[in-house]
Amino acid sequence: MKAYKGVVENGVVVIVGGRLPEGTVVTVTVGEGELLRARITNVLKRPRKVRVRLKPTPGLAMEGMAMEGLVQSGPGGILGSDD
Repeated sequence: MKAYKGVVENGVVVIVGGRLPEGTVVTVTVGEGELLRARITNVLKRPRKVRVRLKPTPGLAMEGMAMEGLVQSGPGGILGSDD
């Protein structure tokens, strides 16, 4: 058994300083410290996410309810109210 150094690039392990025959079965061992360092570096380098929150427009909901006959348009408002 022989150890090779490698780096993960785009989810693929690339061996540095060595060539293996096609179809070689390998076992990859990653140290905890190295894995933690890679995760922290990845988090710091990734682009910030922009969150957009849309607030629903009550006018559209009321319009849909008026079409179903649940809400009367004009003065009076809600169906069944005694004016």
